[in-house]
This record gives sequence, structure tokens and C-alpha cells, in this order.
Amino acid sequence: MPIDDLVFRSRPADGDPAGVLVLMHGRGVDENDLFPLIDLLDPDRRLAAFTPRAPISPGPGAGNHWYIVERVGFPHHESFSSTYGALGSWLTALEEETGVPPDRTILGGFSQGGVMSYAMGLGPGRPVPAAIFALSSFVPTVEGWEPDFTDRSELPVYHGHGTADPVIPVEFGRQARELLEGKVDLTYREHPGAHTIDPRSFAELSEWVRRAV
Repeated sequence: MPIDDLVFRSRPADGDPAGVLVLMHGRGVDENDLFPLIDLLDPDRRLAAFTPRAPISPGPGAGNHWYIVERVGFPHHESFSSTYGALGSWLTALEEETGVPPDRTILGGFSQGGVMSYAMGLGPGRPVPAAIFALSSFVPTVEGWEPDFTDRSELPVYHGHGTADPVIPVEFGRQARELLEGKVDLTYREHPGAHTIDPRSFAELSEWVRRAV
């Protein structure tokens, strides 16, 4: 897959990049949604950063989706599988374009984008990334996909979740914590908000990103 097969925005590093940051948006928006977070997460511009657009448009006015939602926590199998393949190929093309290997690439996202970060970073046979962060999200349960924790005991993973989240309830975050604890280097945070990114987390996340690469 050529890198242009997915629409994306990018922000270059200052000089040769120390790594790559990939941010994946939530359901219904596009590559512009998380783009303003790049400078908050990487203020020193050490990383080349990219925000790809989800490839599925279910209908007029629905925006862009990484997969079809039938039930929270359980992505629709066919749409998830299609995106999983396309996104994996795009990440390979990104590596070829930037010259930055997966072990210096941070995968992060919000809501559905966090799900895909987990999918790409923990998928069986997938390369181990530099780090994964998922905000208001969950580790997917979907036919044909299981998390692979081989060689991931030192993988930094950050999960943030609002205790008042009405879209993806905090119980899904707590299930992710239960699954991940002892298998990766997990940082788990809850905040009192809803289905949103807690602005108070940016200082910690920025330092976490800096340490990851």
C-alpha cells in the first residue's frame, strides 16, 4: 500500500526524527481532530507525527469510522478486519517513507482510535511499537484477533478513562487494566470527566511520550 492510500496530515520533526508519533481519531471525525495535540505531546518536535483518517464512511453525515459499531467492546468483524489490514499496510509504508522502525513508533488514539492502537500494537505477528496509548477506549474483542504479549513485558502502555464516560463506560478501561497488568509496562489513569481527553493529563502524557522514544 502506498502511504497516500490513507488520507493523513503530518507534522515534521525538527531535524532528523528521533521517532514517529501516530495519532488515530475517534468515530465520526477525521485527521484534523487530534492534530492540535501533536505539539502538546511533543513540544520539542523530536518526532515526526501523523494523523491518518479512518477509511470507513458508513453514510452521509456519519463521518469516518475505523470499524462499524454493533456493540461497545466488540467491533464488527468484517469492517475491523478490513481496517486492520489497511492500517497495517499503511504503517509499513510509513516506516519505508520515514526510515523510522516500529520500535521507535508510538501508536496512540482516542476512542475507536485507541482500539486500533491496541490492535496494531498488540496484534499477533505485529511488530512491537515503542509505546501505545489509548484514551477512553478498550482492548477489542473480535473474532480472529487476540492480543499477543510476546516480547511486550517492557512495552509502555498508557490508558486514560473518564469515570463518567457514557459512550465507552469506565468498566471497559478497568477490564483493559485487568488484562494488561503484569503483561506490559502499564500506566492507568482515571479522571472525573465523560467521553473526552482530560486536559490535565497532557503534562504527564508529554513526559511519557518523551521517555518512550
